[in-house]
Amino acid sequence: MAALSRAASCLTRRPQMQPSRLQAARAMASSLFGHVEPAPKDPILGVTEAFLADPSPDKVNVGVGAYRDDNGKPLVLDCVREAERRIAGNLNMEYLPMGGSIKTIEESLKLAYGEDSEHIKDKRIAAVQALSGTGACRLFADFQKRFLPDSQIYIPTPTWSNHHNIWRDAQVPQKTFTYYHPETRGLDFAGLMNDIKNAPDGSFFLLHACAHNPTGVDPTEEQWREISHQFKVKKHFPFFDMAYQGFASGDPERDAKAIRIFLEDGHQIGCAQSYAKNMGLYGQRVGCLSILCEDEMQAVSVKSQLQQIARPMYSNPPVHGALVVSIILSDPELKSLWLKEVKGMADRIIGMRTALKENLEKLGSSLSWEHITNQIGMFCYSGMTPEQVDRLTNEFHIYMTRNGRISMAGVTTGNVAYLANAIHEVTK
Repeated sequence: MAALSRAASCLTRRPQMQPSRLQAARAMASSLFGHVEPAPKDPILGVTEAFLADPSPDKVNVGVGAYRDDNGKPLVLDCVREAERRIAGNLNMEYLPMGGSIKTIEESLKLAYGEDSEHIKDKRIAAVQALSGTGACRLFADFQKRFLPDSQIYIPTPTWSNHHNIWRDAQVPQKTFTYYHPETRGLDFAGLMNDIKNAPDGSFFLLHACAHNPTGVDPTEEQWREISHQFKVKKHFPFFDMAYQGFASGDPERDAKAIRIFLEDGHQIGCAQSYAKNMGLYGQRVGCLSILCEDEMQAVSVKSQLQQIARPMYSNPPVHGALVVSIILSDPELKSLWLKEVKGMADRIIGMRTALKENLEKLGSSLSWEHITNQIGMFCYSGMTPEQVDRLTNEFHIYMTRNGRISMAGVTTGNVAYLANAIHEVTK
């Protein structure tokens, strides 16, 4: 009993020591991290946060870069549901290799480079599964910095804001090249070609393969051919970010046309692919990074180095989404269903572009809204000013990024008239 009493006494005394130790620990933590300031809100994700906090029943979110059905709800494709049904209880969840799912990579390359690509047959393409398009871009940026440390990247003005973050954090110097023409709401082709010609020989350029984000403005096929020719003259390296294959026009082959033109002209290229938009696998983070090399031996070396870069980042990519993609693309019946469903998504967005333009014209707007239907893909670069966007939010509870980018995926038959009226009010 005496021993128990002494033990109890020790236990009751020990907490008296704790406050000073806790204070010391807090002081140390304060000295280590006290200088850390809150990070600025992401300009895109912050829009959704504000939308969710708004209690108005009339609120509309056209800022989110994710597809919605005509009821404004997230959509899971039937082909994805069927692939998941086949996976459930039948396949294991073991680690993938560092380079990811071989089957997913094989199917991704056929989608980007063509079913009968000679480059695939010759094994000239180094490819790894990536964490969607963002991860593919980051892997390439780190590869560029490691093996071409004196190079820089030319990025279009404007571009998806995260492109700048990716190459900045990989410590690759950035320059910009002309792309969008604000007055015409279209492509500044003359300015683009001029910047390509004036860039130092052998420069790296980031190109949007289709459905340019945020403008929705793409070069024509003939313009792509001219761009490819000038790249050949200058020995530039094109890195394509292809986040919307199939989702832009409804036809994956048509949306890969820019890449195919560059391949026909004999370029070595890099390509980032994502299955977020065209399969609705946003949260699964499935993508592919590929680099076309001079020969098979070079491709083996490049792939080994890409895997080496991935190893300390995340070791190996996630398996579930990769299984979904490989099952859909390798099964003729499921792939046919996917092609039908991705065309349905693209067609709905194209229809909403027409409806928004027609509603604005019916309201008697004196402005031209032709660019709404001339642009393609998920986003419409409206031309509205930050101040006009602020009015949309404050007066009409309509949320979008302050550069005037409208996510057409958030436009429905139920809100298009309301959206058009609000845009007319702030622009007239």
